[in-house]
Amino acid sequence: MKKIYCLLLICFSSFLLIGCDDFEEVNTNPNTTPEVTSAMLATKLINELVTTDNENGKGFIFEDLLSKYISWTEAQDIDKAFNLLSRPSYSTLANLRNAVKMIDMATTDQLKNSYTALSHFIRAYVFFNLTIKVGDMPYSEAIEGEEGNYFPKYDTQKDIFLGLLNELDEADRLFAQGVTFAGDYIYNGDVSKWRKAVNVLQLKLLINLYRKTDDLDLKVKERFNTIINERPIFESIDDNFQVVYSNKSGQKYPYYKEINSFTNYDRVTSIVVDKLKELGDYRLFYYAKPTPNAIANKVDVSSWDAYGGVDPMLPESDILKYVSKGNVSPLNDRYKEIPEGEPVFFLSYQEMNYILAEAAARGFISKNAKDYYEEGIRSSMQFVSENTPDDAVYHHNRKMTKEYVAEYLKGEKVSFADNLDDQIRQIIWQKYLLTFLQTPYNGFYEYRRTGVPEFVINPQSNRNIPSDKMPLRWMYPIDELNYNMENVTKAIKEQYNGSDDYMGVMWILK
Repeated sequence: MKKIYCLLLICFSSFLLIGCDDFEEVNTNPNTTPEVTSAMLATKLINELVTTDNENGKGFIFEDLLSKYISWTEAQDIDKAFNLLSRPSYSTLANLRNAVKMIDMATTDQLKNSYTALSHFIRAYVFFNLTIKVGDMPYSEAIEGEEGNYFPKYDTQKDIFLGLLNELDEADRLFAQGVTFAGDYIYNGDVSKWRKAVNVLQLKLLINLYRKTDDLDLKVKERFNTIINERPIFESIDDNFQVVYSNKSGQKYPYYKEINSFTNYDRVTSIVVDKLKELGDYRLFYYAKPTPNAIANKVDVSSWDAYGGVDPMLPESDILKYVSKGNVSPLNDRYKEIPEGEPVFFLSYQEMNYILAEAAARGFISKNAKDYYEEGIRSSMQFVSENTPDDAVYHHNRKMTKEYVAEYLKGEKVSFADNLDDQIRQIIWQKYLLTFLQTPYNGFYEYRRTGVPEFVINPQSNRNIPSDKMPLRWMYPIDELNYNMENVTKAIKEQYNGSDDYMGVMWILK
């Protein structure tokens, strides 16, 4: 403590001796700009967006526990595996204040168009990912603290969705009138690619509104058709809104062993393994590695029998016992041994095809659902194979060639069904398999929206209340209950009969 005090005293004395002007000159880094620019703020905003639910180490797979892709064999941090949801934070909303500054600092009208469009995209992404967790929330009056509004009202989820759809319409219009801009490490400021991302994000919002097609304000079907017939959308996996990693410091794959000391605790679930085996899907050999027993007994790594999963809803002690027998596959080594890993996508060409397949099957668009479904599968497998080194260590001699994919599509369990219910099940199952370690929480949201996959609830392990059901929502942030009580209490009463619990049925689920 004395050393710290002396150091502070010396620094303060030096400050008095140097004087303010000299102090600023001495402490200016000649290698950096002292001015904040639109480009700098754009980088910060994009980075915050893609890292919020995309942490390093075991934090990277937390959402995969809830979505039942992974079982965890460490005693700590497994609450999500057993469906205990924490309260989210609205802290990401505070970051959006930089979006206004980013626009104000634009130096030309065309750059202002681009940065304004980027702001709309980021706002839509952030608000969408919060409202589907809690329901009603601040939107129209959010981030007005600097204007003195410390207690923003809660907008209905319908009004939020309507506002976000309109923001995305405006983003598409402004990107069309914009120019290449700096500060973007996703698309390098290419407004043509950003237009596609904006419209695919709107498609994702619209499929979540599939129960609301009769709502005259939302115009769900009309919006679907406008986008696919009049606007640019993703044309290949090269258009994905994704983070690409490298072997540079600070840019390595989030689950890479160098920044992840928990690689011994992950196990692939029986939900994933059994479905991939049922479909004859080679992604099993890319997602998982052979079980310890298979390796010890020198079972052929390309054999389906070399792989096994564990029921993610077993009680923790039973999972540990089952895993200890050596019959459960860990994650494939490509996730842990390759610093570049695979890109992590948040919006993808693959998912877009499944969204459009569902929209076509439901009659929202006059297109062939089967074509979109099959292209979703082709591009999903292409993404995995192209982002995996051609090494038997990582694909276990089950390479996904074009010939294999063509045969896969003809499989009895894969070939597109004739009736709507089976078609929807096939589409959502394929989307579930697509987002393995991708698109945080997507597997859970699709289960909540459609009931696919059919997670079997085990009351002995389920930490949700009631113990025989999966949770439906996150509860409101504790800060809201402490500092914006009147507005949040009103929202809880109007939506959930006054009970802020995990089983409240939000508007998009009704």
